[in-house]
Amino acid sequence: MNKTILIKQVGSPIRRPRDQKATLVGLGLNKMNKTRELIDTPEVRGMINKVRHLVKVLEDKN
Repeated sequence: MNKTILIKQVGSPIRRPRDQKATLVGLGLNKMNKTRELIDTPEVRGMINKVRHLVKVLEDKN
């Protein structure tokens, strides 16, 4: 079974660089307070790390 991670967008992408906006879209986040449950992979962790000031990790599920 794959581990999943629940993330929530808490910051606005307004006046952010284009690559950070694209990273949010890649994570499936594009509106404030939207949450997504994603498979916990190194790629997803890297994307979260890139926009860590705009998202919040709510919980790590097993």
